[in-house]
Amino acid sequence: MTTTKQPDVVIRRADRPGDLGWVVMAHGEIYDEQFGWNTDFEALVARIVADYATDHDPSREAAWIADVDGTRAGSIFLVSGGDPTVAKLRILLVTPAARGLGLGTRLVDECLSFARKAGYRAVTLWTNDVLTSARRIYQSYGFVLVDEDPHHSFGHHLVGQTWTLDLT
Repeated sequence: MTTTKQPDVVIRRADRPGDLGWVVMAHGEIYDEQFGWNTDFEALVARIVADYATDHDPSREAAWIADVDGTRAGSIFLVSGGDPTVAKLRILLVTPAARGLGLGTRLVDECLSFARKAGYRAVTLWTNDVLTSARRIYQSYGFVLVDEDPHHSFGHHLVGQTWTLDLT
């Protein structure tokens, strides 16, 4: 009888050299491969990561990397919004090779736990309707769709969605 080794999964802060660059690169490559999105999307992710890297409050904002067997396989960011009681969940990603391991759920769980400890009353996020796997995770945590807006971005006609979770 052969046993399959379970992968070693670690969710950790995105604080190692190369982590932030990997987030940008992985988003660019994966979204191109899966959805045909152009470099405008990678530029958006780069701005989010650069803003976080140059000016974040560690008591209120954080980023995480999911490692599988020592290899980066996912990411998520939590940043402050315009309202000091509302955080933004940003750039959740799980690489295709690591899907099915529950990384997306674990990353969102880590993010929301941090948001509660940081004293936020709500978490909001913006996504696109084609990202069905991520949406299922958000809905499982109780996020509610509050707005939809068709737009042309990343080389495609998309429907942007804003979701909110009340933490109180």
